[in-house]
This record gives sequence, structure tokens and C-alpha cells, in this order.
Amino acid sequence: MREFIHHSSMSKVIINILAVLAIIFSIGVSVSYGATNIDLNTVWQAVFHFNPDLTSHQIIQELRLPRALSAALVGASLAVSGAIMQGMTRNPLASPSIMGVTDGAALALVMVLAFVPAVTTAGLVSSSFIGAGLAVALVFMVGSFSPGGLTPVKLALAGVAIATMLRSITSIFSLHFNLEREMGFWLAGGLSGTNWTSVNILLISGVVGLLIAVGISKSITVLSLGEDMATGLGQNNGIIKLFGVVAVLVLTGAAVSVAGVVGFVGLIVPHIVRFIVGTDYRWIVPTSILFGALLLVLADVVSRLINAPFETPVGAITSLIGVPFFLYLARSSGGGK
Repeated sequence: MREFIHHSSMSKVIINILAVLAIIFSIGVSVSYGATNIDLNTVWQAVFHFNPDLTSHQIIQELRLPRALSAALVGASLAVSGAIMQGMTRNPLASPSIMGVTDGAALALVMVLAFVPAVTTAGLVSSSFIGAGLAVALVFMVGSFSPGGLTPVKLALAGVAIATMLRSITSIFSLHFNLEREMGFWLAGGLSGTNWTSVNILLISGVVGLLIAVGISKSITVLSLGEDMATGLGQNNGIIKLFGVVAVLVLTGAAVSVAGVVGFVGLIVPHIVRFIVGTDYRWIVPTSILFGALLLVLADVVSRLINAPFETPVGAITSLIGVPFFLYLARSSGGGK
């Protein structure tokens, strides 16, 4: 059965179609359930036959629909980022946080809030990208210092060290400038503040990042087999890694600026997808988009219902799933598998 799943293109197409249908249904559920439940028929009417005079339609159009779409786009962005990272580093535990991307973005956000309190949404997004980029540059610089150049292990160690340092600095800034409440949203991960501006930001960054990811997907497949083999096949690994880093920066930077630090999506989804569609990144990337979107939309629904009427940070829900998954992967990797 596993061989059939891995090698049958038709089965992969069917799986992706089912994932699309599941996303549409989950978005409907996400829009329907909240502080006040709204039936699916009303949701349909609000989306396709909007009546501004109806309060339920206003709630759906202005609050719940942009939140559900933001969740889908954030999940897709983080999942593809994780897939690209795992392919580039050949490290099964890799995710955007391995390069300090999320922590760099969070530090930039707290610094902007500290020194420019009246910053616009565009300013927050820009600072998030800059912080993520500087974090990546720092990780690569530190990892390259040791003899023998940058290897997957050195990249992982440098990423963990830099991420920990950035997280500590973020906490210091938050405490010093009394920004615990403002930063609590980003550090815990949440979608309560999303709106149509958030959707537009994620759409623009998503199109750019995902096009890059799809464009290099074949090369990532080759690179995931080993740098020596990829070089022997005539591939310019440096260029592929550069494009991969840019894709991760664009996708993760936008996701963090909108939803904060939502962990483990980039770790969990690529592994599930690889089990289903195999090791070809031409399938892994598009399927990760769908499964990442589905995971975070469902996680957001759970975050609102698990302790209603209070809202649990969606990052806590993904962590509940991700931590056992991470420990399982760490144990499997430690066992030489």
C-alpha cells in the first residue's frame, strides 16, 4: 500500500483534491463556530450574497472569514518553509526556527514597538522581514566559522544557539519597555488580530515565496540526496540554497508578522506529506501547502472551542501536537534510522 501511495500519481492527485475539500469544509466550520454560532447556510449567504444590514454577515465578512483565511495562509507558509529547510539541510528536525527566523522576526517586532509605538502594519511586516533576514545571516556566519565549512549539523547547532539568544533579548526588551501584553500575542501565537490587511500581506508574500519554492522543488529533491551527488549532477547548490533561504524568509517573515510564533507546523507537516507522497519535492511542496493550511485552520478552531468562551493561543495547540512528534523524531534520529 505504501508503495502505491508513493509512486502512483493518480493517488497523489486524489489526496490533494481531498485535502482541498477538507480545507473548504474546515474554513466553513471555522467561520461558523465562535462566541456565537452561525449556521453554514448563513455563512454561505454572507460570502456569496453579502447583506451589510445583517449583523451576522458583518461578523463573518469582517472578523471570521479573514481569520480563517489567515490561518490557512499562515499554515501553508510555515509548512512549505519547513519542507524547504528539511530538504536543504537534510535534517529531519529542521524547521524555520532552526535558522532563528521566527525569533529574529519577533525581536525586530519588539524593538519597533519599543522605539516606534505608532508603527503601521506595513512597518511591522517590514521589520519582521528585516529581523528574520538578519537572524539567518547571523546563523550562517556563525555556522561557517568552524573548519570544514557549513554542514547540516553545524547549521542546526548555530540555529539553536542564535534562536535562544534572540529569544532572551526579546524577553529583556519586553520587560524593560513593559511590552509583555503586546508581545504576548506574537510569542504565544494567535490569529485574533487578523483582518483583510493580514490576508493581503499573506497572499502577496505567499505568491512570491511559494513560486520560488515550486521553482526550486526539483533541485531541492536532488540536494536532499546529498551535496556531493547534487554537485556531481551539475547543480549549483549555492544558488539553490540562496533561493531556498529567500523563500523561507518571505514565507516565515509574513507569517510571524501576522500570527506570531506558531511552532511545529513546519516540522510536522513535511514529515506527514513525505510519508504520503514520497520524497519528490515537486509533490511535497504543493501538498505541504494544503496540509499546512488544513492543520492550522483546524488548530484555530480547537483554540477557540477548547476553553470557550476564552481563547487559547493557537501556538499552544500546535505545540501540544508538535512536542510529542518532535520527541518521536528525535528518538528515531538518535536511533540511527
